[in-house]
Amino acid sequence: MKPFSYFQPTELRFGSGRVGEAGDAVARYGKRCLMVTTPTDAVMEPLYSRIKGILAESGVECRHFDGVVPNPTTDCISQGAALAKDFGAEVVLGVGGGSSMDSAKAIAVEASHTGKAWDYLWFSQTQPTAATLPIVAVATTSGTGSQFTQVAVLTNPQEKNKSAIYNNEVYPRVAIVDPELMLTLPPHVTASTGFDVFCHAFESYLHVNASPYTEMMALEAIKLAAAHLPAAVDDGSNLPPREAMAWADCLAGLCIAAAGVTLPHGIGMTIGGYCPHVMHGEALAVTYPEFTRYTYPYAVKRFAAMGRIFEPELHHVSDEEAAARSCEVLDRFLQRIGMWLSFEKLRVSQEELVLIADHSQVLPDYKNNPRVATRDEIYEILQRSYRR
Repeated sequence: MKPFSYFQPTELRFGSGRVGEAGDAVARYGKRCLMVTTPTDAVMEPLYSRIKGILAESGVECRHFDGVVPNPTTDCISQGAALAKDFGAEVVLGVGGGSSMDSAKAIAVEASHTGKAWDYLWFSQTQPTAATLPIVAVATTSGTGSQFTQVAVLTNPQEKNKSAIYNNEVYPRVAIVDPELMLTLPPHVTASTGFDVFCHAFESYLHVNASPYTEMMALEAIKLAAAHLPAAVDDGSNLPPREAMAWADCLAGLCIAAAGVTLPHGIGMTIGGYCPHVMHGEALAVTYPEFTRYTYPYAVKRFAAMGRIFEPELHHVSDEEAAARSCEVLDRFLQRIGMWLSFEKLRVSQEELVLIADHSQVLPDYKNNPRVATRDEIYEILQRSYRR
């Protein structure tokens, strides 16, 4: 067994009704809280009001920043950080999906350091310090795993660049995962975020830094996604599939915090930078059919294991055959959950594909793939994904 390390500082509070503990969790770290969310609308207003009431019951004064946008931008982060500083926030509470939780992390950095959050990206000489405001996360989707990671993804519209802060200081102190909060998610959001769960688990399983610990969690997350995501898409009000996907998201988030992701996420991040209208899960789904066919000969046993989870009859064939057939298995899964996409359908132009290929090696994720792609090979994957 190869040597490995595992570090996870986030306290998990999992289960239906646990959102009621948000006040207790936040109050541990401060009495002045900035709550970070997407815009208040008729669907989300009851939850936001409920959480404000829960905070008030614990003696926490709350200021609400509801300016988070999909693929959160540097401008959005700066607006939230300015509000945090003006309010004198002592703790930041991210409520929502990956956009809200990532924004909360970036705001916690910018509100407590000089300059902008963008100055503290993973490759920067200057990194976030212990001055970073404490972060608490309440997840309302099952997809990003951000409640367990040291990553805050943000987009710079001026540079058309999507990158990330990667630092232990932005691990949430507490993650509250309450599956009841996910019952109202619409089918496509459920499918998009749910496929991201699968991708996190599978890519951490393929990752060069995978360990016995992450492999154990990744395989369980893949099993849960294969068994329960279609049901969650079909009937979002059905609690057991929501619970299963929420747990799968936790496991996959723990995996990527320790190991990481591979080629599809590097490409997907670049897609998000150039085409912010494309959801993260869509950016992954659109390239996955070509990614699997490109990669499986270099990770036969692991692709075979994935294929056999979805189709147990593949236990009766060789690893080589099971790995090859796993590509078609995953195609059918994407079709089943309504994520069989093309760049043409996502309104991404041929010209944008060139730019995406040119910049998909900026992030190091591609180096962690079992087969390391060249720029031209990435462009070929993109071209083959243009029309289906």
